Amino acid sequence: MTVSLATILAESAQRHPDREAVVLGAERITYRDLWEQTRRYARVLADRGIGPGDRVAVLLPNVPDFPRTYYAILSLGAVVVPIHALLVAREIEYMLRDCQAKLLVVAAPLLAQGAPAAAAAGVDLLGVMGASTDAVERLDVLAASAEPIASWTAREASDEAVILYTSGTTGKPKGAVLTQLNMVMNAHVTASSVIDLTPDDVILGCLPLFHSFGQTCAMNAGFYAGATLVLLPRFDAAQALDLMITAGVNVFEGVPTMYVGLLAAARDDPRRPRLKNAISGGASLPVAVIDRFAETFGADIYEGYGLSETSPVATFNQRAFGRKAGTVGRGVWGVEASIAAADVEGRIELLGVGEIGEVVIRGHNVFAGYLGNPEATARVLVDGWFRSGDLGTVDKDGFISIVDRKNDLIVRGGYNVYPREVEEVLAGHPGIAQVAVVPVPNEALGEEVCAVVVRSPEGADLDASTLVSWASERMGRHKYPRRVEFVETLPMGPSGKILKREIVRTL
Repeated sequence: MTVSLATILAESAQRHPDREAVVLGAERITYRDLWEQTRRYARVLADRGIGPGDRVAVLLPNVPDFPRTYYAILSLGAVVVPIHALLVAREIEYMLRDCQAKLLVVAAPLLAQGAPAAAAAGVDLLGVMGASTDAVERLDVLAASAEPIASWTAREASDEAVILYTSGTTGKPKGAVLTQLNMVMNAHVTASSVIDLTPDDVILGCLPLFHSFGQTCAMNAGFYAGATLVLLPRFDAAQALDLMITAGVNVFEGVPTMYVGLLAAARDDPRRPRLKNAISGGASLPVAVIDRFAETFGADIYEGYGLSETSPVATFNQRAFGRKAGTVGRGVWGVEASIAAADVEGRIELLGVGEIGEVVIRGHNVFAGYLGNPEATARVLVDGWFRSGDLGTVDKDGFISIVDRKNDLIVRGGYNVYPREVEEVLAGHPGIAQVAVVPVPNEALGEEVCAVVVRSPEGADLDASTLVSWASERMGRHKYPRRVEFVETLPMGPSGKILKREIVRTL
């Protein structure tokens, strides 16, 4: 069976040629024009020797050059390796070497890190945006006079399409290999039965496109449906709220920190967008935030769950099954999610309703494995299931609730404490805008529970003893935090996730 992720753009260029595909400021690009520009980019890449199976890395922010380059690579049968835009040269070099990239396409503002990384790894370099230099040829300039390739190159369903590098929280980043079938099916299912996108929808593209969430749910699913993607290169809550109103955005997709930001921005801006869908993923969203968002914006948030290794969408609150706030829903079409014994290695032992265990997933979305790392692959692909490393439960209706990362578990005096559960309670305090719960060493107990808090405007006078007392009334004696630290901001990764390992280093 042949299939190509490039067909997502190619098909919409035929079905919706005059509809706007991408908007950035005053730049408005139709599907017809985006596909033609993409094919011109592909010609330049082909002239550089890029062909089926070659890996091409992209270091680009949320600008139209991202989809142009992304689908140009795919149309040649080559493999896209998106690189986080906040990485430094040493980290980029590692990924270029690890995936044996043949070429790096980098935006001018990111050349300071991208160029030395490419040089150190011995990888060819093409730039986009900014001014031309003798040192870096520009893909976009060369493409302007290039003859477009005729069409896309067919690939087998099991061929590589995208390699997404994991965050490296448990060591060096690993390249998760996503196949053509993985990515095409995830975009199709997300657009048709998860978010229910149509050509009339306008999506705010504030999630990084180099990350799996933004890439699949905003760009690939959006283009599959023929929707419009309004790009926001860097998330700013006030700017996002303004853009949602002025651009007619009716679909918002974000991580929890973005929803918290929008709620804060809404205090100073009385205007409200007319939202059809509000989608959350990337981390668990406190129910308190869901409730506040519904009150403020008149829209329910539909929460989902997935990982780079699952393309990424695995479970979702879907209209077909109803919505349960505080859960990440059920397995999406063609995907099964369940709970297995977390401490059993080498085999999958499924658990019953309400039992805490490791979330396991199987279906068309599960990746082919970690690039060049069969040992790591064997640890997570067991008995036909993918072991997520996340702890959760399943209810009688098949809805999954995420408890925490398996490695984030706090053991206080021999009792297990799940930070996610504590965060859920603390997020209900009106004086808290954001909170992260982490372990700190304790001689008597082994580990103590620590809450790192960003105050809300209502919490300007909130102090540690008051919060500890409040929390002690709302959760078990072994769970509530005895230590509270107040900060102005929490450290965030490129995808908007709170970096707990960075917090722990500072305590």
